[in-house]
Amino acid sequence: MATLHPWINFNGNAEEALTFYQSVFGGEFTKLVRFKDIATAEFPIPEKEAEKIMYITLPIGNNTILIANDVPEAMGRVNERENRSKILVTTESKEEADKLFSGLSAGGEVEGAMGDSPWGSYAGMFRDKYGIEWIIEYSPAK
Repeated sequence: MATLHPWINFNGNAEEALTFYQSVFGGEFTKLVRFKDIATAEFPIPEKEAEKIMYITLPIGNNTILIANDVPEAMGRVNERENRSKILVTTESKEEADKLFSGLSAGGEVEGAMGDSPWGSYAGMFRDKYGIEWIIEYSPAK
């Protein structure tokens, strides 16, 4: 079976954002590559881009990896606030859903508070302080 892994582009604050997500989800980064780590004579990296993140991974749960990178300035800015895609996180309990919602939405904008949804789950939706949209959902077994 296929596995999906969300990958988010940032404008120079990928490390800050992933460290924030790590503070909420826990876990350890399994890979962290800076642009300076891939620099060669054929592929020089400007000094102002050297410490930015080329690739960072944070495992979440048993089968999901959250991946991120910074977009080099030469490629233009990404606009997280215009990205209408959402990251859906399903939980094993209402308590876990509330904890993740509270942690991840801190400093962000709540679009829908945690509560019972019309489709029978317990869910909430928000845009975090980095402009990334999330849905946290708990669906009790029927």
